[in-house]
Amino acid sequence: MKTPLVAIRKVSKSFGEFHALKQVSLDIWPGEVVCLIGQSGSGKTTLLRCVNQLTSIDSGGIWLDGELLGMRKQGGKLHRLSEVEIARQRLKCGMVFQRFNLFPHMTALENVIEGPVQVQKRKASEARFEAMELLRRVGLAEKAHSYPSQLSGGQQQRVAIARALAMKPELVLFDEPTSALDPELVGEVLTVMKELATSGMTMLVVTHELGFAREVADRVVYMDQGAIVEAGPAKDVLTAPREARTRAFLAAEV
Repeated sequence: MKTPLVAIRKVSKSFGEFHALKQVSLDIWPGEVVCLIGQSGSGKTTLLRCVNQLTSIDSGGIWLDGELLGMRKQGGKLHRLSEVEIARQRLKCGMVFQRFNLFPHMTALENVIEGPVQVQKRKASEARFEAMELLRRVGLAEKAHSYPSQLSGGQQQRVAIARALAMKPELVLFDEPTSALDPELVGEVLTVMKELATSGMTMLVVTHELGFAREVADRVVYMDQGAIVEAGPAKDVLTAPREARTRAFLAAEV
């Protein structure tokens, strides 16, 4: 029996008195697209940030490709990894943020090759060739030498996706990747994400685009108040939800 690429077990996280995550458990399988839906403040982004170790967890555990994230067992006790070790683990995970976070002083091409060259120490010529292929894949080969200020929001987000893919991650996390875009630009980013899903990329996506979730997700997870309320095949959760809270959320989104 195959094992999940990501195994999240009883993860909790608080910020002061606010309980952002409460005993969250979830498996993500290789090649699967899982969409997290729910109201703002329901814990979706916090869960994503915990998987990418941008936010530390208070309890529970997260395993990526069988490796416990952020901790190691030694002498029967858990010890936090060093920042260098955490950075190594994070290389397996690409993340695309709401705001594109591109380096403004670098061209699209330079943004994409920065990680492979500076972090992974790959040859610049090899990274440049692969970056051009990725920009072509997201439909932006002709914008390779443009700066972020010369690109639309949708184009910047597609560069950000290419940048995440350049690190050859096993998993790509998307945090509301279209929420900062004008409505007419949303489609071009979703098209790239659909192509990624079709190619077999494992994806965990926080989204309010229910049409995208319905079309692309293998599973949909509805979160509320830091907990998973309902999870299952996209068609089941989005068209025939079992839980009253899920039904209320979907009715409000229509």
